[in-house]
Amino acid sequence: MIIKLTNKDENFYKYMGKFFGSRLVQKQTNDRIYDDDNKIWYIYLDEGQAKAFVSINKNVLKNIYTTKEKYLELILKQIQNENKITYSIVTNNYLDIYKNCGFKISQDNTYKNFVTIYM
Repeated sequence: MIIKLTNKDENFYKYMGKFFGSRLVQKQTNDRIYDDDNKIWYIYLDEGQAKAFVSINKNVLKNIYTTKEKYLELILKQIQNENKITYSIVTNNYLDIYKNCGFKISQDNTYKNFVTIYM
């Protein structure tokens, strides 16, 4: 099940609190996860636990994390159906998933751990 929350929603930290400052997530994604205002979080829940998430702000993908490829694919497809995603700089760990979901990969990439994707 995918839910959408912001950091103002009542259950936001129940699901997302453990990810902020997590060294495990940072090591996997090469990215730090922040609970900034104005982000909308798409969270994949399995048995009441967050297993994957993507945050967006003004049609730009921000933070991405997953424990299974399928979870992230489902989130990205829902985001694509609801938003017109523009150029986004995201962790390069999920490159194959981005491609499978129809994102194009910018060839002008100058980042070590990130990649620019777009629709």
